[in-house]
Parts: sequence; structure tokens; C-alpha cells
Amino acid sequence: MKPSPYRYFLIYKPYLMLSQFSKEGDKPTLADLDFPFEKDIYPVGRLDSDSEGLLLLTNDKQLNHRLLNPKFRHQRTYYVQVDGQITDEAIRQLSQGVTIAVDGKPYATLPAQVLAIPEPVLPERNPPIRYRANIPTSWVAITLQEGKNRQVRKMTAAVGFPTLRLVRWAIEKLTAEGMQPGEVRELDWPAVKQGLTL
Repeated sequence: MKPSPYRYFLIYKPYLMLSQFSKEGDKPTLADLDFPFEKDIYPVGRLDSDSEGLLLLTNDKQLNHRLLNPKFRHQRTYYVQVDGQITDEAIRQLSQGVTIAVDGKPYATLPAQVLAIPEPVLPERNPPIRYRANIPTSWVAITLQEGKNRQVRKMTAAVGFPTLRLVRWAIEKLTAEGMQPGEVRELDWPAVKQGLTL
């Protein structure tokens, strides 16, 4: 049997790294990771430079299409540290959907799964979040089925709890468990298929 021409990688994107291989100013990019990616490998979607966590990279264009086309909804889970002690009411609003601005127009987010969680065990961020003794912070897990630009940050701001740290923890059942910033993990197709609803 011929080997598959497709390759699949999970990476833990570090804070302040761009989700692309091409240079843009002096910001680090995926090309700075210590891994010899082939030229046809690209990230599926993106994380903003000020967000961290799981990115899937592949040269499988069909999978890329399945994961990025809005009609094929798939779940992405984020661990979010917010400014202040989040309230039950804010969690209810986030769960039901809130109105944010997308391309300058009002957009009602789809219902989401939102839970208050204890502080998760995550790699340290470099640089760390500024600690302020008098102002509490709290953590929520938010699972979305859509991915508008800076959606999570806009959602928590809309309910009065600005995002301080944002980590994409999971894409469907694929998680960042045990990974460190900058780490690259190659998956075979059975592992990808098991981890994603395709």
C-alpha cells in the first residue's frame, strides 16, 4: 500500500508568535519552531499572536476545508483567564450567545458551552500576566462551534470580563495535554480521525 502523502501536526503555539510561516515585522512565526516542516504544510485556521495553544498543521486540503468551512461545525475549547470574578449571569449570557462586532457589524454569537473552572495546569506564559493583588481573576472554559476574528475576547468583554489570557486547549478531542509552548507533535491519520468528527 502506498504511504499517504498527507502529514498532520499539532503544535502548541507560544504567546506572541504569528500563526503563519511568512515574516511580518520582527514577530516570531511558525518558521521559528525547531522543526523542518515541508513547504506545503500550513496551519488550519489561526490563533492571534496574543493567544496561545493548539494549532493543527497539515497539507491535507480536504481536511482544511472541512475544519474551516462554517457549514461543518466543529468544537474548539478555550481556557480563558478573565479580569474579575466571573458571575453566573455572565456565564449564562455567554452560553446563550452575545452580540459582538464582526467587520464593523453586529453579530450574534451561536450558543456556546461555558463553565467556570479552577485555574488549569498550563505552561507558564512568557511574559506572565501582570499580577495585581487587589483585583481577582477567574477562569472559564468556553467551547465554540464557530471562529470569528478575536471572538472569545470580544465575547468576554461584552459581558464585562475582559480576557487576560487565552489558551486554545482542544480542537474536538485533540488536546494540548502535556505539551509545552513551541512543541510539535506529529499525528498519523487514524489519530486525526479519532480526534475529529469528520
